[in-house]
Amino acid sequence: METANITITAADQGEQLSIAGGNYRFLITGEETENRFAVIEMIVPPGAGPAPHEHPDIQETFYVAEGEVEFRTEASKQVATRGAFINIPLNGGVHAFKNISDAPACLVCTVTPAGLERLFREISGLSPQDVRAVAAKYIQKLYPPDYLD
Repeated sequence: METANITITAADQGEQLSIAGGNYRFLITGEETENRFAVIEMIVPPGAGPAPHEHPDIQETFYVAEGEVEFRTEASKQVATRGAFINIPLNGGVHAFKNISDAPACLVCTVTPAGLERLFREISGLSPQDVRAVAAKYIQKLYPPDYLD
């Protein structure tokens, strides 16, 4: 009988990128999970977060480890604080989040299937205009920052 290997990513390990004003660290990637899922730690500074976007083929969940984050959709606006869990289902529509506190927020994001981390690698450090072109390649649709206001 073959035994599966356990993967441990230490606090000082994992690829780190600058995305949407924050620092994202890959805890496990699709390359390590046969593309079943990926887990990303997101350190989001006060006032930062991604603009409204949608990705119909990816389910995304967030666990708020620290901070206070406002999640917005076309239907609602809700505040999630430490210990909260957020689920964006497949075909979850347009959504965005923003750190509304005065301290960095820490989110643990799981995406199923994996793939969002590949997008993040390509857009890290790009201008907003260049991000649009790359996002379309990954079936991501981006909206203006005020789209959900």
